[in-house]
Amino acid sequence: MKNLMWFRNDLRVADNPVLKSACTGEKVIAVYCFDPRHYQIDSFGFKKTEKYRAKFLIETITELRASLRELNISLLVYHKKPEDIIPQIVKDYGIQNIYSQKEWTKEENAVLDAVIAKVPALVNFEEYFGQFLFHPDDIPFNSVQDIPQVFTAFRKKCEKYSKVRPLIPVPNAMDRSNLLEGDTQIPSLKELGLSDFEMDTRTAFPFKGGESSAMERIQHYFWETKKLAYYKKTRNGLIGIDYSSKLSAWLANGSISATTIYWEVQRFEKEEVKNQDTYWLVFELIWRDFFKYISLKHGNAFFLQGGILDKNYDWEYSESKMKKWITGATQEPFVNANMKELAATGWMSNRGRQNVASFWSKEWQQDWRYGAAYFESILIDYDVHSNWGNWMYNSGVGNDPRDRKFNIARQADMYDAQGKFQRLWLQDTLF
Repeated sequence: MKNLMWFRNDLRVADNPVLKSACTGEKVIAVYCFDPRHYQIDSFGFKKTEKYRAKFLIETITELRASLRELNISLLVYHKKPEDIIPQIVKDYGIQNIYSQKEWTKEENAVLDAVIAKVPALVNFEEYFGQFLFHPDDIPFNSVQDIPQVFTAFRKKCEKYSKVRPLIPVPNAMDRSNLLEGDTQIPSLKELGLSDFEMDTRTAFPFKGGESSAMERIQHYFWETKKLAYYKKTRNGLIGIDYSSKLSAWLANGSISATTIYWEVQRFEKEEVKNQDTYWLVFELIWRDFFKYISLKHGNAFFLQGGILDKNYDWEYSESKMKKWITGATQEPFVNANMKELAATGWMSNRGRQNVASFWSKEWQQDWRYGAAYFESILIDYDVHSNWGNWMYNSGVGNDPRDRKFNIARQADMYDAQGKFQRLWLQDTLF
């Protein structure tokens, strides 16, 4: 059998159910498409992918290609729409099966449908869920529609009745004859329509993309510094690389799996210490799962103004307010510092994200979707489910049963009492 492995948001060789299945064929080719639509202006006026995440992705694909080559698998890389290139690969190489990670949000589904429409009907498509901590077949609910709307109910039931699956080893190398002659080019930032840059030295996320960088981060955060043992105490920090795990960007593009992190936490708890801090990292992985299941349950409502609650707020949208919010020119120094950090680095702390989102949607009562779309554009660690799910949550149209509004000044006093973070990012203003 001749198989094609279509990489999407699963850019790794370890613990990859799609790659494992694809490698059962006599011949295996892999493909990744830098879809031009991801670098165009969206309906909210932002490029869907800006330079920070694009650079991280280029680094990830560069490493993935090298890792696959060690398995004697060629990774073909194109700056084209999948539906314009995959049918040609199928034809040129006599592909019989196409393997990919299961995606379910509307744009990803539309791409899959477009590919299916253009390849011969005899070609078999196999999709696998590879981005969950608790696999959909293992959760204690009769159907996706039974997923609770409140996180705590979801978490408690999964923790009680679900088990995390064991890791899938890296497949054995194929025969060297499996490698293809010739090569395709990984596009540069410039070819994607983006500008090259040097990262701001103040960034809390100075890391490179790729599977080995993710494992190096685990080695540093878990084993060298043992910061995992203090995670819950420091996770609301604002400055530096070690206040949180920083694993979200690798998780977002799938260069590390949630199960890999989970089993590494289990090993740490066995060999070093087990406490509330170590548990809390798993707790955050369950939050990540929760938003994925909520998007699976609610479909396109995830992206509608009324959110999954179909709430009819009097949302406004002001371009001048959007400019002030993005550039850090609001009346709130704490919001400004966080937004300046985001614009300069593509990164923002969890505490910052909640505050700037609450400010945009609750304080200024601006359409939350514009804030979510800006985050989609600029965040290194953008994940469709976590981003839009958290924005709904903070904007009163999602899964927060209490519909909270942040007191920004009080938050600044609690988490930046000495003003260090605000001084770091507002040094060019009169703070």
